Amino acid sequence: MATCPPYPTHVHRHTHWWQRTWVRYGALITLLALSGLVILALVREQTGTQGFLVGLGLAVLPVPLLMAAFRWLDRVDPGPWRNLLFCFAWGACAAALIAIVANSFATRWIATATADPASADTLGATVIAPVVEESAKAAAVLLVFLFRRRDFTGIVDGVVVAGVTATGFAFTENILYLGTAFGTDQLTGDSGIASVTAATFFVRVVMSPFAHPLFTVLTGIGFGIAALSTGRHRLRRALLPLAGLLLAMGMHALWNGSAAFGEYGFFAVYAAFMVPSFGLLTWLVIWTRQRELGTVRAELPAYVMAGWLTPAEPYALGSMRARRIARQYARRHAGKEGARAVARYEACATSVAFLRQRGRRGRAGADFAVRERALLDVLWHLRDLARPALDHAARATAPPPAPVPPWAYPYGGTHSAYGPRTAPWPYAPQAPYAPQAPYAAQAPHYPYVPPYHPYAPPGPQRP
Repeated sequence: MATCPPYPTHVHRHTHWWQRTWVRYGALITLLALSGLVILALVREQTGTQGFLVGLGLAVLPVPLLMAAFRWLDRVDPGPWRNLLFCFAWGACAAALIAIVANSFATRWIATATADPASADTLGATVIAPVVEESAKAAAVLLVFLFRRRDFTGIVDGVVVAGVTATGFAFTENILYLGTAFGTDQLTGDSGIASVTAATFFVRVVMSPFAHPLFTVLTGIGFGIAALSTGRHRLRRALLPLAGLLLAMGMHALWNGSAAFGEYGFFAVYAAFMVPSFGLLTWLVIWTRQRELGTVRAELPAYVMAGWLTPAEPYALGSMRARRIARQYARRHAGKEGARAVARYEACATSVAFLRQRGRRGRAGADFAVRERALLDVLWHLRDLARPALDHAARATAPPPAPVPPWAYPYGGTHSAYGPRTAPWPYAPQAPYAPQAPYAAQAPHYPYVPPYHPYAPPGPQRP
């Protein structure tokens, strides 16, 4: 018989009109839409209609690849699409508008004050632009960190949010640069490989499509580490994002100022700083993702003991290959609905594991029990579709049994003195499946006894 939560899951409180969800969403969408219209008009004014269309067609090419890469990094515990859409829209519209207006104003003011337009352009590119652009992009990361805290749980989330924001910003900036280059070619009559458009496309789209994401990812890592800190380290939580932002500004300034280092300054900075930094950050994110999978394997056995999961599931859910095999198995036997059900089951189980880890570290919040129960209810509802697929995936990806030495079977053949030569399957679920006793009853057998426990899964109704 299902147990009830210790307190209601929905608390009705009086809220002012500006605190309502639809008001906030409406204001945000209106702000981004107005920013998009203004930035569209500004870019079209600087590039012309033909230049805008050419720049748009060329700038959109790296966007699907970058978005797919960041989504791939977020496969362990994928965040909602609305967060990614907000980040991309903020980077492409709001951040780009702030950067264009602020950079133009600052450069003109410096040129007027110093009467040296050339020095003003150099100072604007190496000092003003990094500060303004990275601050504008960091605003999106800060908003997600503050208002979507449940979806911002670690370094990978910070990298994905920052990277998608920078991808949107680079998209708008590439339209401007490529459109301007096309206008220059129209005036000079250049075309083909020798044109300014081809050179700009090669530098910005082919060689360095990851430049802006790489800068802003440093800010995202700072926010991600802050998300892992407990509430007692308030100073650390405030300083880490600021340190990441300063690093992003510094690398951005180094990248923009590479042209001042001589004829081969750009290639020197690219080879000495950009490529190694990109490789190091890629390794860091992949290593962090493997740690997240380890967290899934370490936290879910508690729910196996409580009867919510089968013994095979922690192993299958802690392997990306097993997850993919489970979705493919469900698609073959239950169609697209089955595959979506398995994907949702995997996401909810991962969220349960991360929530439990945060609870052990004192970072889960007062609504831990309600959130845990809601996720477990989803798992229980999807169990009939997901469990066969995950069991199949566990069997398909399990390591082979250790070889048995010949002297273990003194009589030879396929049988030993004690029966057939068969090894027990290490990941076989209990059959028939029957939920075990609640976790509280088996707490002494678990390595640690947290101050909370999962609810017992629903059982058959007794007459």
